[in-house]
Amino acid sequence: MRAVRDWFKRQFEDPQVVGLVIVLLVGIGIITVFGRMLAPVLAALVIAYLLEGLVKALERRRVPRLLAVSAVFVLFLAFLAVFSLVLIPELSGQLASLVDQLPEIVEKGRDALLRLPEQYPGAISEEQVRSVMALIGQESGRYGRHILASLSLQSVVVVITALIYLVLVPFMVFFFLKDKDRLLYWVQGFLPHHSGLTYTVWHDVDIQIGNYVRGKFVEILIVGGVSYITFQLFGLQYAMLLAVIVGLSVIVPYIGATVVTLPVAVIAYTQWGVADEFLWLMAAYLVIQALDGNVLVPLLFSEVVNLHPVAIIVAILVFGGIWGFWGIFFAIPLATVIQAVLKAWPRPSPQPEIEAPERAEDTG
Repeated sequence: MRAVRDWFKRQFEDPQVVGLVIVLLVGIGIITVFGRMLAPVLAALVIAYLLEGLVKALERRRVPRLLAVSAVFVLFLAFLAVFSLVLIPELSGQLASLVDQLPEIVEKGRDALLRLPEQYPGAISEEQVRSVMALIGQESGRYGRHILASLSLQSVVVVITALIYLVLVPFMVFFFLKDKDRLLYWVQGFLPHHSGLTYTVWHDVDIQIGNYVRGKFVEILIVGGVSYITFQLFGLQYAMLLAVIVGLSVIVPYIGATVVTLPVAVIAYTQWGVADEFLWLMAAYLVIQALDGNVLVPLLFSEVVNLHPVAIIVAILVFGGIWGFWGIFFAIPLATVIQAVLKAWPRPSPQPEIEAPERAEDTG
């Protein structure tokens, strides 16, 4: 116990360390307790981070901040209108069509499974295939009933939540951009007196999160746009819906690209079977994923995130389990917060080594 007590004394004897720990604990507590209620605020903060880069670019051209914020906000409202009036109806139509086609997709998958014992008689038996089909049918029926019940119970809540987001989020985005300095000054008033270490961590994290959010948005647009063009050129059904899913999958590094491959392959197989079109489409899709991971991500995030892939996956699992979607989206920024804290954490100076006195030579 004495060793533990001495360790705590060494680590927390600095008032700046105590102030940083208090800020971190209060922030974690607020997000944990009020995370769901503050979801519109988090969404507005993300969008404000996205737009701050455009505002800064206009300010560098000597445009007054209020005018720059107004111009960028008008562009944001135009994008929101196009998304709400054009993309959402198209996505809803494709999703409804896909739901109608699900029985046909299931039937084709069933036929493909039933042919496996004929193609591989020594490896797969008919009993194994039928047991797998029974399990899939049982689980799909259970999940289907759960989804229908959830939709029927929550449809009104979803509509009301969407309306709240459409009204509150743009309103907060404008004031986050317009009054950024005033809001930061107001937050600083609640910080402990000894906040030098906290400011150091915040400065690093602010740059990291801002660059990460803007880079991730650009990555979503590029990957989703290239996927949509590719799917359209091949004539793949539900091209826009699948492209949006592929674009959003980059939010979850490594895992998202693996998971989203399944719906793309299933739709392509349902449309063409194992034909040349299917093989060429999957090859093009894999090229897109390879270029995203090996070219686009290093270009966008080379100076933003310096985390090992294992650390990224652990952060996604931990923060996603704690805070759901927002935990997944902010997994890498939250991991960079931890990295910044560890980097800025003061380390005790090593104790100087005391040389042993030389033994006097015996004189005979």
